[in-house]
Amino acid sequence: MDDGQRVAEVIEASSAEFTAQCYKLDQAPPLGSLVKTKDKHLEIYGVVYNVETHSLDPGRRVVARGENMKSEDEIFRVNPQLARLLSTDFKVLVVGHVQGKSLYHYLPPKPASIHGFVYTCRLEEVRAFTQSLDFLSLLVDVRLPIPGDEVTAACLRYASQAHPDPQVFLVKAGKELACMLSSDAKRLNSLLKRIR
Repeated sequence: MDDGQRVAEVIEASSAEFTAQCYKLDQAPPLGSLVKTKDKHLEIYGVVYNVETHSLDPGRRVVARGENMKSEDEIFRVNPQLARLLSTDFKVLVVGHVQGKSLYHYLPPKPASIHGFVYTCRLEEVRAFTQSLDFLSLLVDVRLPIPGDEVTAACLRYASQAHPDPQVFLVKAGKELACMLSSDAKRLNSLLKRIR
């Protein structure tokens, strides 16, 4: 299968997640989207859970520059160096991998490779990966620096668009969540509202 669009490179990696730096400022995949990185023997799939734009120099804060400008675009036109001084990174929670020809919905045997290319997944790939909802346990059980339920809901809304009938997919996902969160009705109801 052809790879999706290459958007970034892995700059930090662990067994459960990786951070990717975008090639272009503000061009990160959306929250909840499925992305992948690979090496010779392994494709690692993950869900985007946080996007951040920051100064490349940790000691230098970004300062406002547009007080006398008519648009945000003008700021970058007048200060072309900004595109090289700022970076957009995104964090990815690993939710599965392909080894050989087999797809697994659990953590891979090794982390993503540093400088590995990161691709957005094509719709067919998203549909194939989300045929099974076994990856949901990794999303539901994880502790993230942002609300994990927002990431889970964003992922399910994103994945639903890859299926022929998005509503049928979301109902199936809702039933799976109901089983997983049967002892936490408040959290379940909150999640179900977010995936409508």
